[in-house]
Amino acid sequence: MNVFEEIYKNYWQRIFRLCMGYVNDKDLAQETFIVVFKKLPEFRGEAKIGTWIFRIASNICLRHIERRKRYPKDELPKNISEENVPDIEPQIKFLYKCISELAETDRIIISLELENIKQEDIAYIVGLSNTNVRVKIHRIKDKIRTKFREYGQ
Repeated sequence: MNVFEEIYKNYWQRIFRLCMGYVNDKDLAQETFIVVFKKLPEFRGEAKIGTWIFRIASNICLRHIERRKRYPKDELPKNISEENVPDIEPQIKFLYKCISELAETDRIIISLELENIKQEDIAYIVGLSNTNVRVKIHRIKDKIRTKFREYGQ
């Protein structure tokens, strides 16, 4: 197995969940691995390979959101709608709905946190300080907890 195949095997599911949770677009996960494949020879090892891949995925998702902003909102699909979420437990479905309602940066931060990415790596990926990420994660979790309480979940 070559290096790229190993990377793909180890990171595909996590990147797929990140892209689906953040912008509900599986094509962005595929686009991420196309970029990884092309840029792998240039990888300098300044960050961990996983952190580098998540940063690529995050940037692709952010660019996708910027492109979508150019079009009227009523022409765009909802980030997470009932028909786009597979048959999963209602609480998980509600969690995805709550995440989709967060601000862009908060969505990427909590999506990375749900993938068990270390907070220092999240800080690197989104370009914030470790302290700022820690505070944001705490606030995001509070927002989500509040929504769960409000809706009796």
